[in-house]
Amino acid sequence: MASTEDKPANKENTSSWKDSIYNPRTGELLGRTASSWALILLFYLVFYCFLAGMFALTMWVMLLTLNDYVPRYRDRIPSPGLVIRPNFPEIYYNKSEPHKYADYVKKLENFLQRYNDTEQENNKECLEGQYFMQNGTEDKTKEVCRFKRDWLSLCSGLSDTNFGYSEGKPCVLLKMNRIIGLMPRGDPYINCTIKRDNPTQMQYFPSKARFDRMYFPYYGKKAQNNYLQPLVAVKLLLEKEDYNKELQVECRVEGSDLRNNDERDKYLGRVTFRIKVVE
Repeated sequence: MASTEDKPANKENTSSWKDSIYNPRTGELLGRTASSWALILLFYLVFYCFLAGMFALTMWVMLLTLNDYVPRYRDRIPSPGLVIRPNFPEIYYNKSEPHKYADYVKKLENFLQRYNDTEQENNKECLEGQYFMQNGTEDKTKEVCRFKRDWLSLCSGLSDTNFGYSEGKPCVLLKMNRIIGLMPRGDPYINCTIKRDNPTQMQYFPSKARFDRMYFPYYGKKAQNNYLQPLVAVKLLLEKEDYNKELQVECRVEGSDLRNNDERDKYLGRVTFRIKVVE
């Protein structure tokens, strides 16, 4: 049984614990008086308002240096990547079953909608073989050179709505990524090869497989809102002996200073895909 002497000690300990939260004798809350709490809250209010003001000021100064049309700082990418449409690294289908290649055809058709004449009629008919320089124009928006869908001929989807997939001679479209200010030296064109002993015949559209200079330089999305990259279509003229085999196709940008052999980036100036047509 506890002695009567322990009761005052327990009462004193309980009272001491409660006083550490709120002391009614001194009016302190968590060890601080109301005036002390007011001063420290005022300090942090002024301090964080100062930090917010400094941040807003630096952001405002930075925005004054930016150009809405051309990024102030750009990645130093010397050469663009090469991409294909339909955007599949592996194109496998049975040419006797339309539903097997319907997705490829649909993606090509949707992609080419912006290259229709109705979309391109407002663009400029430019001179082939010449850079389309527009630095001297007063208007910050720039003109865009026209690219006609029918230039892709058998791979345009106009004369053959299946893009050759139904006959086992599929089309693939290639384009380069956009880089502001890029002006490739030379005459860039597409060259595709299939890694096998016997070469496979291919057709290119336009016939010279070139990315003409008139589509360069690119001035940015805001300055050239309607800009579309030039395309090169490749029609793989597969024969009967090519069916039921997986073929690896590699396409490169040749004929210019654009890089296409960087082992660290296998999509820089080139692209590789596999295709298998089942008979």
